[in-house]
Amino acid sequence: MPLKRVEPFVVRVDNSSGVVDVVPVYDGKAGLTQTVTRYFLTHYITVCERFNFATAESDYEECGAFHAAQRNQAWSALWNTNNPASPLNVHKDGSTVRVQVESVSFFERASGVDDLAQVRYLTAERQVSAAEARLTHWIATIQYAYTSPSKDPRVRRWNPLGFKIVDLTAEPEVLAQPSPEKRG
Repeated sequence: MPLKRVEPFVVRVDNSSGVVDVVPVYDGKAGLTQTVTRYFLTHYITVCERFNFATAESDYEECGAFHAAQRNQAWSALWNTNNPASPLNVHKDGSTVRVQVESVSFFERASGVDDLAQVRYLTAERQVSAAEARLTHWIATIQYAYTSPSKDPRVRRWNPLGFKIVDLTAEPEVLAQPSPEKRG
């Protein structure tokens, strides 16, 4: 067999000059801007914290494409149907959860490493019989890394740059209560 594997590539044509070039494949070694990382964090939280039974299986697999090994084990244990807190058990009544990311903040460690972020987001859980969704505010502290992209085309379509969630801790955010207005 002359060809043992297929290597996809993208050909780019400049609209003004007509120059044609091949876009290089990202090898996981070049530095990335916070804009790209912010996109991945927002996308990850939006997909992995939402729940809709119709998309649950696809969302589960997509989230797995972003996990480092340790995080993937915790994710699998969370979704196990033997776990009473599994989203499959909690939402078996047909309820849904929507997610809206409010902000992403980056932190630099004392060692100078930039691998931490906090994502503030809002969840809207709607019970089947309820007219109003129950809103809750959350804050997730996330350790992330960029690794070599997966060779698996299915994983690579979701995560082409090798972005990995190393650790994640999500907690309800405590919001300050509005102070009562003073009347004079």
